[in-house]
Amino acid sequence: MGVKIKNITHSEVLTLKEQIFYQEGQVVSKTLAQNSALSITLFSFSKGEEISTHKSSGDAFVTCLDGVGKITIDGIEYLLHEGESIVMPSEHPHAVYAQEAFKMLLVVVF
Repeated sequence: MGVKIKNITHSEVLTLKEQIFYQEGQVVSKTLAQNSALSITLFSFSKGEEISTHKSSGDAFVTCLDGVGKITIDGIEYLLHEGESIVMPSEHPHAVYAQEAFKMLLVVVF
């Protein structure tokens, strides 16, 4: 069947926020798993960077790993701090903005 989770060490205790790095002026992503039912991706956002408003066909579960992110769902803004999570429901417009430098784990269930 091959590797299902990639780009990350197996059988080792890890700190997720140390698995992706900030790059000035950029949004960086690292895909850990992706198939027709699930997507798991780490993101880092330099302060002020964003993913503009869009919709997804899956429910998107976001956990803040570092910094502060502003999540907008249906025009309502939520601030997400380290250790906090939010679900962006499928087919609802949402966006992500780095209020400060921000790292997140995104799990999308289709």
